[in-house]
Amino acid sequence: MRLRPRSIRSRDTLIAAVLAALVLGAIAAATDVAVRVAVGARLLEDTQRAGRQISAGVRDGTLTGSRLPDPSGGRILVQVVGPGGRIVAATPAAQGRPPISRLWPTRDERVRDLIECTHHGPGGRCMAVEVIRLTTAPDSPVVYAARPMPAVLVNGLLEMLLAGAVLLLSALVAWVTWWFVGRTLRPVEQIRAQLAEISASDLSRRVPEPAGEDEIAQLARTANQTLDRLERAVERQRQFASDASHELRTPIAGLRANLEDASMHPHDTDLAVTVRSALRDTDRLESIVTDLLLLARIGTGGTAAHETIDLAVLADTELRRRDPGLKVEARLTPGVEVSGVRMQLVRLLGNLLDNAERYAGGKVEVMVSATGSRARLTVTDDGPGIPAADRERVFERFTRLDTARSRGAGGAGLGLAIAREIAQAHRGSLSIEDSRKGARFVLLLPLDPSREDAPR
Repeated sequence: MRLRPRSIRSRDTLIAAVLAALVLGAIAAATDVAVRVAVGARLLEDTQRAGRQISAGVRDGTLTGSRLPDPSGGRILVQVVGPGGRIVAATPAAQGRPPISRLWPTRDERVRDLIECTHHGPGGRCMAVEVIRLTTAPDSPVVYAARPMPAVLVNGLLEMLLAGAVLLLSALVAWVTWWFVGRTLRPVEQIRAQLAEISASDLSRRVPEPAGEDEIAQLARTANQTLDRLERAVERQRQFASDASHELRTPIAGLRANLEDASMHPHDTDLAVTVRSALRDTDRLESIVTDLLLLARIGTGGTAAHETIDLAVLADTELRRRDPGLKVEARLTPGVEVSGVRMQLVRLLGNLLDNAERYAGGKVEVMVSATGSRARLTVTDDGPGIPAADRERVFERFTRLDTARSRGAGGAGLGLAIAREIAQAHRGSLSIEDSRKGARFVLLLPLDPSREDAPR
């Protein structure tokens, strides 16, 4: 059987109640002791005063007879007892009573103070007693002065009152803890309920975010950020499946048709032509699959290490690998450094240069500079250009434009989509700006914050 509460609310309430009972119980015990000590000291002080007054009067002879004066009004009982327990004199309230105490002080210790209880229970009685031996003579009488202690200290009523207070306060602490923890955890329950309703088919929903900067608000924001990443990852998977099924069908169908034709009519088929056609389709398949896999990986939180990269050096290195027959005008400002994944930025620049070379009339211009806190890289060609209405469409996957810049010029239609995904994964942007002739692609990336001397 499990005794541990299952919920945090119940567990915290139980712990608070137990701790409150322990602390309040210790306080109640200390209070009980303190009250008893304080009351006992005060009562002993009164009895000492009364007993010493009476003993002084009896010794000097000013008090004679069997009836003693009672200045306390009956609150303090005083008796003078001779040897053998015979009561010699007493105050009116103490007359007719047996001796207050059986304690008989010795000659060496003539004065004694004590709390004496006759018997316990509802009829019990405890008294603060002062015992004074008048002289050192063997037959010296003894003066007893006593004051009954309050009933609340004798019959256990004080302890019951303190125990009741401990239980009441512990219950109050438990109720306050239950209410406060429930109120604190209410947003957590809302977050849990919302997460339980979110399924793989609908990842657009988000958990409620409480106001403030406490742990629960941070938990809600982190949960929503995780849902954002999960939604993007699932969307990429769906896009990958859709793109693959859409784009791979054509080359696979062509490859299958060529192979079936060669298989069915082996004597009427030119084997070399068939093999070359199959290799072209295979190359196209490999290129499409490679690009699709790259698109699926970009921005999904991979472990690729970021490093500081000089865009001017990167662009210069990439331009040196290009066709020397193409006229390239490069204006590269050194020291424009960004933080990123080198291979991805190389792929981005390569795709932009491939696109520019494919449609350029004969000249490509590449510029690297810094604008404010951002690095700026532009690739401009002198080709037919892109209409303003199509400048966003060209970044979509497998886009076909009814212009001179169509996919008929070559390519799988994924290069610019990959370039924009890489730019966004590096907290940047890739867009198309107006140009006097041709198309101008503009890449903006944040400058590396660790380089304070970067050009502005």
